[in-house]
Amino acid sequence: MKLLTFIKQGQPVLGVNTDNGVLDVQAAASALGLKAPDSVMSVIEQGVSAIGTLEQLVAATPEGSVAWVDQADLTYGPCVTEPKKIICVGLNYRKHAEETNAAIPEYPILFNKFHNTITAHGRDIAIPRVTSKLDYEAELVIVIGKKTKYVSKEQALDHVFGYCCVNDLSARDLQLRTQQWMLGKIGDDFSPIGPYLVTADEVGDPNNLWIKSSVNGEVRQSSNTSDMIFPCDEIVSYISQHLTLEPGDIILTGTPEGVVLGYPPEKQVYLKPGDVVTIEIEKLGSLTNTFVAES
Repeated sequence: MKLLTFIKQGQPVLGVNTDNGVLDVQAAASALGLKAPDSVMSVIEQGVSAIGTLEQLVAATPEGSVAWVDQADLTYGPCVTEPKKIICVGLNYRKHAEETNAAIPEYPILFNKFHNTITAHGRDIAIPRVTSKLDYEAELVIVIGKKTKYVSKEQALDHVFGYCCVNDLSARDLQLRTQQWMLGKIGDDFSPIGPYLVTADEVGDPNNLWIKSSVNGEVRQSSNTSDMIFPCDEIVSYISQHLTLEPGDIILTGTPEGVVLGYPPEKQVYLKPGDVVTIEIEKLGSLTNTFVAES
């Protein structure tokens, strides 16, 4: 199932993307006199029972109902609206580590982002005035579906609700100012996610998905999640040994080769106002944002 959030009368609304269009869950439930989850966070927390309710709504809502909305008319919200934790894995693609002349890590390199970085598909993103080296990073996001602590690698993916796209934006001049990367990762709107949160059953193996990014239509990254040094099950298991993961937590799993930082210095052209960046991952859709000057 492909879940999404869109803005209706100034408020976030839960939607389901189907072959027939997008179902406004609240409108459909009201028309049918049924109770349904009212947000993507509720669906994640309720799990299988919530998915079952949504499947019933999709099947029961007749064609032509006002609950079906045109995706082209939507203003998107983040596909995960209130993650309690945003955990990131650095240097997790072998070819990306090689292009930046970094050693292959022995353990996952973890850092964090904050809620201010979350934004949505289709939103304009202001380039902060404090950086001149803003870089794109196409990444697969793991969305946790169950309270998770000390989970084994073999059982780790049973704790995953689903997956989505993210652009893990990185201000390289700030990131590399010190040995701690955080400053270059925490700018406002530095984690656009979406457009959809796709349930794990629909994705299948998360470590065999093509992933790419493009800038103004030019493909910059083109790879497969199979190039990850630490695959998704190992990432979830490793993090869970050190802290408790909760439903709705998101894990950014690293980026493949092709980022600006990996180019020779004379060929490095960082993001500038007017640039349009699209992140695409197999089965998860396309996430597009336009970059503008900070006012």
